[in-house]
Amino acid sequence: QVHLVESGGGLVQAGGSLRLSCAASGTIFSINAMGWFRQAPGKQRELVATLTSGGSTNYEDSVKGRFTISRDNAKNTVYLQMNSLKPEDTTVYYCYAHILDSRGWNNYWGQGTQVTVSS
Repeated sequence: QVHLVESGGGLVQAGGSLRLSCAASGTIFSINAMGWFRQAPGKQRELVATLTSGGSTNYEDSVKGRFTISRDNAKNTVYLQMNSLKPEDTTVYYCYAHILDSRGWNNYWGQGTQVTVSS
């Protein structure tokens, strides 16, 4: 069984920074893409940033230049450094990974971590 465990959310003032972490554990043979999504109440989950095993990144337009995604493949961990945070960044952030495990390639999600940016 594969699990994604997130950490690093919290409350920060506008203009501040937070770093989210997400570690994948379990019987993992390989990880392709890892990334972060966010979902506000009543809205669809939206992509924030993704990073493939080959190093390709993709960012949502509103976070470009402020957020940076990175990963430590040895630790099966993905990070999201969030700088210059804005109140509109407030929501729940979910970690995502496309993982090869004993059942083949599957998509996994973390439990979500709350980010709150005060004005």
